[in-house]
Amino acid sequence: MAKYQDFTCVKVEIDEEGITWVTFNRPEKRNAMNPTLHFEMLEIMTALENDNDCKVIVLTGAGNSWSAGMDLKEYFRETENNPDLGFRATMAHRYWATYVTNWSKKPTIAMVNGYCFGGAFHSLAHCDIVVSADEATYGLSEVNWGIIPGGNVAKVFNNLVNHRDALFYAMTGRTFDGQKAVEMGVANISVPLAQLKEETIKICRELMEKSPMVLAYTKQCVRAVQGMDMTESFEYLGAKALALRTVDPRKTRATGMEEFLDKKTYRPGLQAVKKTS
Repeated sequence: MAKYQDFTCVKVEIDEEGITWVTFNRPEKRNAMNPTLHFEMLEIMTALENDNDCKVIVLTGAGNSWSAGMDLKEYFRETENNPDLGFRATMAHRYWATYVTNWSKKPTIAMVNGYCFGGAFHSLAHCDIVVSADEATYGLSEVNWGIIPGGNVAKVFNNLVNHRDALFYAMTGRTFDGQKAVEMGVANISVPLAQLKEETIKICRELMEKSPMVLAYTKQCVRAVQGMDMTESFEYLGAKALALRTVDPRKTRATGMEEFLDKKTYRPGLQAVKKTS
């Protein structure tokens, strides 16, 4: 854990189960993302990819915010006359929030505990699962600042919600809560804030029961076929399935088949229905 202690804007904790809590740690700024945070997140997410102690990654925020988006002062104004810093910050953000989070072999969960605005949607959208507090506040506030939801925020928000909702919330700047986030497809689950961590841990444990290799290939497949037509997806998924059988060290497919067909000890989703009085 010592290797994750020297960061100023992000806190990392790996518990005994392998749940890795990556916390945006600028509560006084509602965890607004400055260049330093992006540089640290790139280093952290890259290191966690091959850290055997890390089984599941949970992104959350310190205090009452997940993240208020980009730091207007440090990310925008202070880089206007420093194009080198601006470019490096932009690329660090793009790399950790899109490529590493998207294609990591580790499951990634956004645990949204509070405010989530603007640029924060970019990293939120690329997490595999989003668990929200009912009390969380989401919004695209850019229109109020005389700017657009750039940096692909408009794109990822459009991908998550229907086109009419994307236009409505981007153009009005209105906010919405966790339950509305689930209704629109921004989040998977919304629970009261007091139950948020408990619910997230439950999902983490459920994921950690799966074969890590099968889980990694599954998330990669679901993401990859989004941009394919039917023929391309048939070809890709066939090759991917064969590759998994070759590289899976647990030989999960063979074991699962034996337990399901021969031993009849493994019946996921097919257990006998219990009668209730």
